[in-house]
Amino acid sequence: MADERRSATAGSFDAMGRVVFGSREGQLTSDGRRTGRFVRLLPALLILGGLVLDSLTPPNFTAVPLFVAAPLIAAPFFSKSRTVRTGIAAVLSVIAMRLSDGTSTQVVPIIELITVLTASVLALVINGVVRRGNEQLASARVIAETAMRAVLPTPAERIGGLQVAARYEAAQADEFVGGDLYAVADTPYGVRVVVGDVRGKGLGAVEAVAVIIGAFREAAEQERSLEGVAQRLERALAREGTRRYGLDAMEGFITAVLAEIPPGSASLRLVNRGHPEPILLHADGALEVLAPSVPALPLGMDLGVWPDRADEWAMPAGATLLAFTDGLSEARDPNGVFYDPAARLRGRIFPGPEELLSALTDDVRLHTGGRTTDDMALIAVGRPAEGQPVRRTTVRIVGRGDDAGR
Repeated sequence: MADERRSATAGSFDAMGRVVFGSREGQLTSDGRRTGRFVRLLPALLILGGLVLDSLTPPNFTAVPLFVAAPLIAAPFFSKSRTVRTGIAAVLSVIAMRLSDGTSTQVVPIIELITVLTASVLALVINGVVRRGNEQLASARVIAETAMRAVLPTPAERIGGLQVAARYEAAQADEFVGGDLYAVADTPYGVRVVVGDVRGKGLGAVEAVAVIIGAFREAAEQERSLEGVAQRLERALAREGTRRYGLDAMEGFITAVLAEIPPGSASLRLVNRGHPEPILLHADGALEVLAPSVPALPLGMDLGVWPDRADEWAMPAGATLLAFTDGLSEARDPNGVFYDPAARLRGRIFPGPEELLSALTDDVRLHTGGRTTDDMALIAVGRPAEGQPVRRTTVRIVGRGDDAGR
């Protein structure tokens, strides 16, 4: 039974290194389709049920509530024309019932007809309000996504001799783009990377992202040390906060991790400002969680000034740095269990950073059942090995049950 459960939740790589889901994903899709079909049929079922109920019950029982409910249920889910047709069907059904029993001229049947007619008109009004709200929401999302794409362009696949891939995954449960960010710069001091998360969502968060990205691109070129880059970002936030009369006006603090991979060196430097710890994946499937030696506050906290301290790790050929926001590490399954990227990736190898991010984002969807609640930004930077083939052997990322069963 355990093996059957594991195979139902397992995902495996295809030839391109992407996760291919098993029957669990198919079940989720099938359940969604069945629910959609039921909602589409519900107004018609209510009208049909009302006709049957009225024909089988004594005159003092009324099925009018079912006819009232039919157009009201159709309003938020159907188009304007279908809502109108549902309301007309409900009104005609009431008229037909009262004509058939010869009570169409009595006071109570007339009141019932007026009630159903009023509900149909109200359903049409509700349908219009819902449609306008959806259009406004879609417009706001398009604007935010366009702004986000402008400040977070896709980096080149090769920067400073390193392989680079980045992803921004918007939450399906949220209608506004959040404040996750990333940037890569090829500088005289090596390839420098920032990944961060602004408190807040929407266009205000996008503005804060633009400030931090602009400050990073300038500081990464000019500052000799990674600590100096972090301090420049701190000053940029303080400056912007003063201009806006307080940091709270521009979404408050920002968690961030800064990375530097010097040219001609097999080392990696990190400054972590209250951000989830990056992961270093090695060519043999081993990995390290890069925890800072001294924890530090996020950028923009304005609770005092402490000198930043960069930690250094070895980054041999074939290794890949993975940095991400908490949308990944705090993604939950239906039981509330957090996604653990280190546990999921340990022992796995990938052809390159792009395949790593594709597999990782697919695996998160599998873990959450496709219901993520927070945006996530991911960036992977790989140091190619000498003579490394274009494709290496990959090992599949498995479903939740497989790791538990080992």
